[in-house]
Amino acid sequence: MGKNYVRNAIILFVLTAVGIAVYNVWVSETTPPPLSYTTFLKQVRNGEIKKVHIKGGEIRGVDRYDREFSTYAPDVTVLMPELEKKGVEITAESDRISGLEGFMTSLMPVLLILGAWFIFTRNTGKKSTSFGKDKAKDFSTAERRITFDDVAGIPEAKEELMEVVDFLKSPGKYRELGAQIPKGVLLQGPPGTGKTLMAKAIAGEAGVPFFSLSGSDFVEMFVGVGASRVRELFKEAKKMAPCIIFIDEIDAIGSKRSAGGSAGGGHDEREQTLNALLVEMDGFESAKTVIIIAATNRPDVLDPALLRAGRFDRQITIPLPDVKGRLRILEVHAKKIKMSRGVRLADIARSIPGFSGADTANLVNEAALMAARRGKKVVELED
Repeated sequence: MGKNYVRNAIILFVLTAVGIAVYNVWVSETTPPPLSYTTFLKQVRNGEIKKVHIKGGEIRGVDRYDREFSTYAPDVTVLMPELEKKGVEITAESDRISGLEGFMTSLMPVLLILGAWFIFTRNTGKKSTSFGKDKAKDFSTAERRITFDDVAGIPEAKEELMEVVDFLKSPGKYRELGAQIPKGVLLQGPPGTGKTLMAKAIAGEAGVPFFSLSGSDFVEMFVGVGASRVRELFKEAKKMAPCIIFIDEIDAIGSKRSAGGSAGGGHDEREQTLNALLVEMDGFESAKTVIIIAATNRPDVLDPALLRAGRFDRQITIPLPDVKGRLRILEVHAKKIKMSRGVRLADIARSIPGFSGADTANLVNEAALMAARRGKKVVELED
């Protein structure tokens, strides 16, 4: 929010400055070069002035060389006899500003400032919308192609999460029996085990919109902004139900609250954001199938209020893959590269105990990079 206000204030200042500069340029371009009244009077007496146009005390004219000029006469009534005596062509109009020139002179700067202010307030007022679109990435189309076939190495977790897919696909059969659809699923496990990929696969299997963001996206310098963003996100999600909201690293906002609060603004901000999240999860309408999937590798620091029944009803552990899981992950990623027939993936799977899915994917990619550096056409075992 702070960055948005600073940015919009800069935009307001720049637009106003540019508008005034453009207006001044327009005025200077349409105004002939100035001439001192003394010089003008001398030229009139010497017969060098061809014609003049008088508007109040402002005088614009053309000399005998067809050069335009402008000047100001302190008393036009004194000047008129001199002009008539020298046969100068005279035109005149009232000094009252009217028409386009009056509009440009009196209203243009005001309209520029109002326009810039409108843009400023419009962007500020839509902070929640920009959050929904910018902070929370919408993978409702491109990432919908990811399914459980793209997730390997964690068959037990896939079986548990198939129930969530069924909730999203066929919520009616559960409501007919009076059952409440679970509101939250917590994926916990070591880094790199595929928690985010699993959440995308659930959305892909169910064919529903999928919003992804990090817990840190809620936390701002100003207290209350994160809570406002939570409310707006849930409001947008309800409009697109059934859908999935995925919050990665939820421990950034869901850590245990202190008993007596804190004087620090950052800590208060996290607590207010967490409170808003808890309230929104309780306030889901039964007819709105919106499931929150959160991921963390630090479940021990989460607030108990998040983990109680009725909020994150399902808590699923995504473990490091065993040897069969590592082999399946290797097979998935090996399809993307050109590999020699002499490479036995089963041997590699047995040689990398403790590797997560991300580690295994990185191993295959590094092998391909090394083979390319060596000028090879295929990836071999030594790579």
